[in-house]
Amino acid sequence: MTRPVVLITGCSSGIGKALCLAFHRRGCRVVATARRLEAIADLAAQGMLTLPLDVTDAVGIKTAIETVVAREGRIDILVNNAGFGQFGPLMDISSTQLQVQFQTNVIAPLALVQQVAPIMKQQRSGAIVNIGSISGLVTTPFAGAYCASKAALHSLSEALRLELAPFGIQVVTVQPGAIQSNFGQAAEQGLAQVLSPESWYAPLEAKLRARATLSQVQATPAEVFAEQLTTAVLRPHPSTTVRLGKKSRWLPLLKQVLPPRLMDFLLKRQFGLTQIL
Repeated sequence: MTRPVVLITGCSSGIGKALCLAFHRRGCRVVATARRLEAIADLAAQGMLTLPLDVTDAVGIKTAIETVVAREGRIDILVNNAGFGQFGPLMDISSTQLQVQFQTNVIAPLALVQQVAPIMKQQRSGAIVNIGSISGLVTTPFAGAYCASKAALHSLSEALRLELAPFGIQVVTVQPGAIQSNFGQAAEQGLAQVLSPESWYAPLEAKLRARATLSQVQATPAEVFAEQLTTAVLRPHPSTTVRLGKKSRWLPLLKQVLPPRLMDFLLKRQFGLTQIL
């Protein structure tokens, strides 16, 4: 396709908005979605189709997909970007908070794939891009829920790559490192709902907050990440796994080469778990 139709979720800020602009600059027909339309009004002003979409709403997903097909006639690329990070000690995270984390980061992307893949099957072409994280490869203290959700998304993405290949549908798993966005601010706000003076880890509050905002330390600008990713995705045969951004390569390598006990010690020391008692 000379002007592929690209549907992107979670476009109100950060990576999602940067991807919309990058694909738009490449001449793609971009469909930007967010829970609040006013948050992506600037994208509509640049000629992109904008739609309201809460990725945890099954009816909303179906309606959005039908609208895109009615307006554009096809969907060539789906970018599952919407997500958030629930941080905090696992001993303090409620089952409801864990369910919400998985609903947004794992169940919602698959729900979108299940609606979009039949369209791509009919076209005999298409690409699904799932935005995971190196946190799905390197688990750290105080991020267990988030790390688990991204690890689960990676596994779903790998299975989808195999299962959808016979129908001409490619699946790309993206594992970003530190990328500039509002992710850290939102993560810190979510952490506030978990922290309590009664927590075993209350003395480590500063360490918990540092973990919630760690992705914004020496982070790669979202615009740089988006340019690199669009280049990778728009290739005729994109890589099955794409790692971009600061820390996206050396952290997984570190985990691979270091003995597990040494890696555990380093992580426990970094987050204060060697001095808590």
